[in-house]
Amino acid sequence: MSATTIIAIVLVIGAVGYLAGAARARMVVGGETAKLHSRPGYYGSFILIWATLPALLLLVAWSSFAPVLIDNQVRDTIPESVRAEQSATQQDLSINIVEAIAEGLRLLDERELQQATAGFVLLRPLLADKGVALAGNGEDWMIASAQQLNALRDTNIIWKSIAVIGLSIVGFTAGLLQIRAQLRARNRVEGVIHAGLVLASTVAILTTVGIVLSMISETGRFFSSVPPQEFFFGTVWDPRFANAEDPDAAGQFGLIPLLAGTLYIAFVAMLVAVPIGLFAAIYMAEYASSRFRSIAKPLLEVLAGIPTIVYGFFALVTVGPFLRDLSGQIAGIATGEVSSFISATSVLTAGLVMGIMLVPFVSSLSDDIISAVPRSMRDGSLGLGATRSETVKRVILPAALPGVVGALLMTASRAIGETMIVVMAAGVAARLSINPFEPMTTVTVKIVSQLTGDLEFTSPQTLVAFALGLTLFFITLALNVYALYIVRKYREQYE
Repeated sequence: MSATTIIAIVLVIGAVGYLAGAARARMVVGGETAKLHSRPGYYGSFILIWATLPALLLLVAWSSFAPVLIDNQVRDTIPESVRAEQSATQQDLSINIVEAIAEGLRLLDERELQQATAGFVLLRPLLADKGVALAGNGEDWMIASAQQLNALRDTNIIWKSIAVIGLSIVGFTAGLLQIRAQLRARNRVEGVIHAGLVLASTVAILTTVGIVLSMISETGRFFSSVPPQEFFFGTVWDPRFANAEDPDAAGQFGLIPLLAGTLYIAFVAMLVAVPIGLFAAIYMAEYASSRFRSIAKPLLEVLAGIPTIVYGFFALVTVGPFLRDLSGQIAGIATGEVSSFISATSVLTAGLVMGIMLVPFVSSLSDDIISAVPRSMRDGSLGLGATRSETVKRVILPAALPGVVGALLMTASRAIGETMIVVMAAGVAARLSINPFEPMTTVTVKIVSQLTGDLEFTSPQTLVAFALGLTLFFITLALNVYALYIVRKYREQYE
């Protein structure tokens, strides 16, 4: 019985428990539900929790620990002579072969199974006929280990099904016996829900803490090889790998070119996104009819759902060549020579396309903030004789400015973390330049490039990715915290 089947059975028991709990609650008071402490639905939810929650927790715990115990028992079947000759890595490989054999044995019929148990020489062609590939050369003892593995797994499934379903039935019965008019079912159900919410919040917080700690630990290893001042203040990015001819070629890990490219491209993107998005938000909130708004706003927000790789293709195939050809025509008119001064992959190309991607973020957030300005402020301005445009310029925008600034900072953090558009539209050249018509790159692009391929996290060339990631994390964190501070201050002022 698979885990999905067990979960389905437990949920069915829980659904029956919900109906039975509500019915029993009505029965104990003779149908006069006013005598109950809680509504009948809470009594049903009380039984539902008793019938499902302990059983599902047991299933999760069982599914987590049982494979470890089975693996340890299978490892004990490795002969002592083999265990003495093999390293830990070789034993892992042997266990993988045993698991593959175990899966293959399940595909054999009774006659083939009897033939296979005679020896591995006879088993290999049978497994090959079934499409089972082995990671190495097997031995005869692996057949017995594979059979024991299958037996342990079958036994595990049987006892897991019995334990989980049995616990669900016990919980159903125990909860049903507790039903009485004075039972504070609502308090208990809400307590469980509250605990679940706290657990979800704790998981989110611990996940963030775990990510940060893992990055800090690897970053510490990087800074043990490369001084922090060379990383944070270096102006050359050239993470070469050492070789036999030049063992001192450890490379240079200057952050400044990457950080400059990140901020430059994000700045160009914000120059595009802020005016378009903000003006669109003002029109949607103050001028557009409800019919036009109901059509235009969803269409505008469709841009937010387009994958960034699609924007990258758009920049690579359309925007970049267009800007290159346009600059060539302009240069031809001015000098008589056809020479493009805008590269197809440049800061301008990436900034324009990223700005288009960010328009729905700016417009949607700004629209919500402008709409949240109290109606009384609009009516007061219009009542004093101001026009609609004067009201927008002198009343609504100043009132909404803190929230709009917070929205723009959140959008900027989104721009700083973008990767795919920069890879395809701005290139991978790490350079310091103020010319927006030349290629540059960002921190996220170099994180991807340093971690591409089959690499081990033992050299500065790979560990630098964690230092880059941690730096980017603190930059975006600072922007988000400051944006939330501004938005919170705005809400306290106008709500």
